[in-house]
Amino acid sequence: MNQANNDIRLLLVVGIAAMLLLFATILLIFIFTQRKKLQYQQSLHSLKESQHLQLIEASVRSEETERHRIAEELHNEVGALLSSAKLHFHTISLAENDCSNLILYHKGNELIDESIKKIRGISHSLHSHILQSFGLNEAIKHFIDKLTCGSVITATTALDYTYITTHLPQSDISIYRIIQELLNNIIKHAHANEIHITSKYEYESLTFNIIHNGEGLTQEIFEELRYTASDGMGLKNIQNRINLLKANLTFNKSNELYFIQIYLPKPLSDETMIHL
Repeated sequence: MNQANNDIRLLLVVGIAAMLLLFATILLIFIFTQRKKLQYQQSLHSLKESQHLQLIEASVRSEETERHRIAEELHNEVGALLSSAKLHFHTISLAENDCSNLILYHKGNELIDESIKKIRGISHSLHSHILQSFGLNEAIKHFIDKLTCGSVITATTALDYTYITTHLPQSDISIYRIIQELLNNIIKHAHANEIHITSKYEYESLTFNIIHNGEGLTQEIFEELRYTASDGMGLKNIQNRINLLKANLTFNKSNELYFIQIYLPKPLSDETMIHL
């Protein structure tokens, strides 16, 4: 009798152990499957993000190539044609007593000069030779001077010159375009008359702050406008470049001043951006 009871107990223990082992096996298989599923989802997400960044990079590079091409055509072809027209214009001789034609002559000469100046300005805006020759800080200062020249806007800078590159990385072009677009928006929409730009390069990170006294944006308004504004293409372009740089763009308000901060954990080289 005792032997039978012992056999039953043994069978129960073995059965329970087998069930526990089976349960543990099923649990391990489930955990392993879920982990593989999670890894696959993360890999798929990383792949989609990488492809998205590659599309943005291709778009940005294409835009810069097109800017460069248009700038070259404006400068070399349209500018040259206007300069040639001006030379031909100067060969025209008019009698001093021909007042009506003299007025038209001088007016035409002024218009040609103004056209040449405008073409040169557009060309430099599309493809900054200052950026290529003297670097990001000088390009920003030059753009601000040109933007505020002859206006009631006061603009000052305090840029960190410890950030110096031996060549022109793609990140510098993107930073320059972002600041260009932000400043244009401040003047066009915020109606600011005081702008101050600072930069700080520390621990391989680069931070720009744009401070103005206009009617600026908060972070919530920016997030809304870049998806809903009818002319929000500029804001979308800004965000695309921010994503490409793996940077942060924030908008804040303190008292009567608005603050825009661009933070780059580490400016990217051309090689890094190509292999995003």
